[in-house]
Amino acid sequence: MSKDRFEPYSTRRKIDPGRGRRLADNTPNDADRVEIGPTRLAYDEWAAAGLALPDLQAMRRWRWQRLVQAVQARGWGGLLIFDPLNIRYATDSTNMQLWNTHNPFRAVLVCADDYMVIWDYRVAPFLSGFNPLVREQRSGADLFYFSRGDGLEAAATVFAGEVRDLLADHGGGEMRLGVDKIMQHGLRALEGLGIRLFPGEEATEKARSIKGADEIRAMRCAIHACEAAMAEMERFARAEVPRGDVSEDDIWAVLHAENIRRGGEWIETRLLTSGPRTNPWFQECGGRIVQENEILAFDTDLVGAYGFCTDISRTWWIDPGPPRPDMVDAMRHGLDHIRSNMDMLGPGVQIEDLSRNCHRLRPEFEMQKYSCLAHGVGLCDEWPLVAYPDHTMPGAFDYALEPGMTLCVEALISPEGGDFSIKLEDQVLITETGYELLSRYPYDPRLTGH
Repeated sequence: MSKDRFEPYSTRRKIDPGRGRRLADNTPNDADRVEIGPTRLAYDEWAAAGLALPDLQAMRRWRWQRLVQAVQARGWGGLLIFDPLNIRYATDSTNMQLWNTHNPFRAVLVCADDYMVIWDYRVAPFLSGFNPLVREQRSGADLFYFSRGDGLEAAATVFAGEVRDLLADHGGGEMRLGVDKIMQHGLRALEGLGIRLFPGEEATEKARSIKGADEIRAMRCAIHACEAAMAEMERFARAEVPRGDVSEDDIWAVLHAENIRRGGEWIETRLLTSGPRTNPWFQECGGRIVQENEILAFDTDLVGAYGFCTDISRTWWIDPGPPRPDMVDAMRHGLDHIRSNMDMLGPGVQIEDLSRNCHRLRPEFEMQKYSCLAHGVGLCDEWPLVAYPDHTMPGAFDYALEPGMTLCVEALISPEGGDFSIKLEDQVLITETGYELLSRYPYDPRLTGH
């Protein structure tokens, strides 16, 4: 692999994203382009906020380099990926992302010599054509019954043969292959050709865990867009709930709409509930009419601009009356929890030490605490996971935090048998000297008591 292939593109940015041949994120200024991206609304809001935009060409090369290095470090001939988020990471291309999660018709092979091939929907090879790092577009990775019926075995044999030939040409002849998520017929066909398979998910998760400078810029933009959408949702809820006919779904729909208006993509969950439906947590939003003088809590789980996830949680009190003292007390305990756990963060800190030394919840909140106290975040929730002490598995996360990691720190304060929960979550960046808080949406002063 030649060193010059990894030299970054120009990082110059134009002031006005609406003028010139290139947008400020170094993508074509073409209203009819295939390449998806933010809307003019998002660009204008980011300019007003003084945010630096990512250079997407440089970001794509950074990710490609991370994957190639992962392949080489493990002595593989290549890495074969089916997970739509891993494909997005490798190529920055999308194709019916949610449908693809349960009908895996796309695949990408990253070879040891840096050659990259995508298998896509047969009539849509152009969807990754904007990225010169994708050297070939093929079809035929749809190894599921709906698509292939009783011809699955034959289709898998053809696909596996193509992978074998590519490894022979671009993997140094090494028939060692990392694979992330593959259908059963595909796995058997590859093994039947003498290819030795290794778990590829470990490699992709660790590659994705360290963000480059342009990924961090993109994440800042995505978070800003998500928080702008949250503000619209909060305005709607506070204005419309007093009218007496606004459901949880009505409120949640505002976040979806405002995300799409800014070039966002989807939301992975439906975690918005109100009043007694907040306890136990993990009920999903529905038709319940939200009332005044009760709690409204949500977790964004939002895949937004540039495909980046903004995963933050807030709990609001819908006035006009004051919240109960036990709700204010729970909110303050939740803030103590995430702030204390954040204060442990920094480069070189062992993940298992975060679990051992974390802030302890009071006994009445212990039973219904969240599933983890922190987790990685990027294109979605990612490695690593920081478990609570009673949920740790020795050796499972025996790693240290590194600069460039981005994490979400969580708190669920949910009294067992109670009629409310407090859900809080913030997104942070591990820096060379500590951490930086990336999410800035304010906590509800009615619940903090300030």
